[in-house]
Amino acid sequence: MKTGSEEDQWREDCAPRRVLELFSTKWTSMVLHTLAVRHDGTARSNALHRSLPDISKKMFSQTLRQMEAAGLVLRTEYPTVPPSVDYALTPLGVQLVEPIELIYDWARRNAGGAGCAAAASDVAAALRYIPHPPRCARPGTSR
Repeated sequence: MKTGSEEDQWREDCAPRRVLELFSTKWTSMVLHTLAVRHDGTARSNALHRSLPDISKKMFSQTLRQMEAAGLVLRTEYPTVPPSVDYALTPLGVQLVEPIELIYDWARRNAGGAGCAAAASDVAAALRYIPHPPRCARPGTSR
């Protein structure tokens, strides 16, 4: 990649890329969706895990740690025996639920086999009209 090229503006620490990396697994969106829709934004760890029956304990913990590090959920541990932990959506997490719900709604509307290809074409056409996020500036430049 040449310095100053368009690709250089999409380097690894770019904000849109970091957000999209959160969704490199299916579990981030599913945990956000479940926490928002089924638990009104806050749930005990075990209750949230039971709401996602296909996720392993290891993947569940790993996903929540990543989400906490990204500022999407707040982890609160209570000094009980055994310890209990709550997870709550942060304001940033609540904001991210909205586009996730749009995707879930689209998926529900287009769940039919052949309809998915046509729906994907409709989405691709619609995406051409959505403004692209601002490009990340190279280090040392001002934006």
